Amino acid sequence: MPARSKRLQAIYNSLDRSVSHSLTEAIGLVKQCATAKFDETVEVAVNLGVDPRHADQMVRGAVALPHGTGKVVRVLVFCKGDKANEARDAGADFVGADDMVEKIQGGWLDFDRVVASPDVMGLVGKLGKILGPRGLMPNPKLGTVTMDVGKMVKEIKAGQVAFRVEKAGIIHAGVGKASFGVDQLSDNIRAVIDQLIRMKPSGAKGVYMKKVTIGSSMGPGVRVDMQRMQA
Repeated sequence: MPARSKRLQAIYNSLDRSVSHSLTEAIGLVKQCATAKFDETVEVAVNLGVDPRHADQMVRGAVALPHGTGKVVRVLVFCKGDKANEARDAGADFVGADDMVEKIQGGWLDFDRVVASPDVMGLVGKLGKILGPRGLMPNPKLGTVTMDVGKMVKEIKAGQVAFRVEKAGIIHAGVGKASFGVDQLSDNIRAVIDQLIRMKPSGAKGVYMKKVTIGSSMGPGVRVDMQRMQA
């Protein structure tokens, strides 16, 4: 990482990482620290009281952000026939079946989300070891295995984000850009938090949502006070 400017170093030094802030305050600090020459992505990290090794504590889903992600998302759709035309009309960047499988097996991964119609999942299954570890494998629970491929492509393009709990019980989700307004980022973060609350697994015991932290690509993480999420 390049040397921090004196201004950014001062911000880091003045920021007590152990202190929790209201959501509005935290967003303000994140925006203040986002001084890179590019429009940094803002991400929320949520520590959940779950053990994803147990099937009844897995948290995986998607949520539509009210203000989108600010990112151009490249969508690949596996389908054939009329569904291929539907996917293209909806704005899919790449559409195909056997040809796309061959490209991916050859090392091509220039896409961000994957959708598939159910009839080609046998074909897509060949890519499990490639797409699975990258969180790109189509999944019925996420709505990315569907006959309504056009609708899903539109939702993803409009700002839907997918998330999956990691081994340590943490969820990461991009919620916008540093150039977004405080209210826009606040709305997007609340959408993620609300969705996680709705998806609380039956197997989760004790405190479910342990810690919420937000930060930008090049900036420090800022803790959000769960009791002050309304502020």
